Amino acid sequence: MTARRPVEARWGTLYNIGMAGVALLLIGSAVLHFASGSANAPTLSLNDARFVLFALMSLALGYYIYIGIARCLDRRPQILIDQAGIVLGFGRNRRLAWDEIEWVRLRRLALRPQLQIGLVPGAFLAADLRLSTFNLDDNLRPIRGMPAAVLVRDNGLDTTAARMLDAVRGFRPNLVQS
Repeated sequence: MTARRPVEARWGTLYNIGMAGVALLLIGSAVLHFASGSANAPTLSLNDARFVLFALMSLALGYYIYIGIARCLDRRPQILIDQAGIVLGFGRNRRLAWDEIEWVRLRRLALRPQLQIGLVPGAFLAADLRLSTFNLDDNLRPIRGMPAAVLVRDNGLDTTAARMLDAVRGFRPNLVQS
């Protein structure tokens, strides 16, 4: 029997720096457009709805600049699949032992494959993953209709969900569902 190598998924550098760069480019182009004396430029007043709108959009884009740079600099594994189980990072840093996992499968949302992990209900409660349907920046999501399961999105990671499923298959093939 050959020893399996652990699979680590980290934040992808190109994806996250690209996200920060596009956000910075959008802010810069808006400032340049309005600074060049455009007739459509809003007045610098909170009474002008266009100024408020652009200010709020700039704050949102500034948030994505921060997120992109922070994720690029964070080189810790966000997913680790090894002989002991699966570690979920993303600010939770929870290890799920293989005996706490009932099944693992790959499902597609539109064209994007996503890794789904079904847990023993007691282990799911003990993990306290703080899942939210409404947090758009979170790579861990609940699965509708499955109270003890977690969905792992590979957006912004350097490892695909299909590769993560192959790693699970290498350590525990009996857990993989099709």
